[in-house]
Amino acid sequence: MIRPMPNAIELERASARHGPATVLREVTVSVPAHQVTAVTGPNGSGKSTLLGLLSGTHPLASGSLRRFHESRAALVVQRSEVPDALPVTVAQAVAMGRWAHRGAWRRLTRDDRSVVERCMDRLGVADLASRRLGSLSGGQRQRVLLAQGLAQQSDLLLLDEPATGLDAEAKRRIAAVLAEESARGVTVVHATHDPEDAAEAGHRIALSGGRLLADAP
Repeated sequence: MIRPMPNAIELERASARHGPATVLREVTVSVPAHQVTAVTGPNGSGKSTLLGLLSGTHPLASGSLRRFHESRAALVVQRSEVPDALPVTVAQAVAMGRWAHRGAWRRLTRDDRSVVERCMDRLGVADLASRRLGSLSGGQRQRVLLAQGLAQQSDLLLLDEPATGLDAEAKRRIAAVLAEESARGVTVVHATHDPEDAAEAGHRIALSGGRLLADAP
């Protein structure tokens, strides 16, 4: 007998608002644990808001959300959401991922620094460690933000269109890292416009106009 895949998060009739506007409407969906889930849909369909619900950064207006993962979610935002003027280096930006464990004002331990270095190596940005974040190309910055997400060492990794506008090599590197994370037991959820990215995921959630169109392998 095949046992059903456990879920990391379950939403039931979940709705969410931005001000007076309802942007997600009674969405019932399950996110399978230890898999890569792609969230698809046109602009304005509610993808980013769904990631906000899953991460806990956006409140439910109604419905319920049940969690079965252990760690605080790691949310990787779009690179356009990070100001160019932010006065931090690449190494400092990735090290912020350790704040979930150390706090914002405590010095990093040797283990923390080792995690930061490994994450930069995996995303191919170690040679940029001393560069200012605002001086990087879009692809470089997105890889730095993903390295920051990995540095949190969460069992739930959420990414808002991580490969949009990137070249083929950057997309391949990010896809490989997400597959590696899933293989070691991390639940990965990423929003995407790319049909190829969605096709590579083990599970897909499709949204339109704030409503659920599909929730299936």
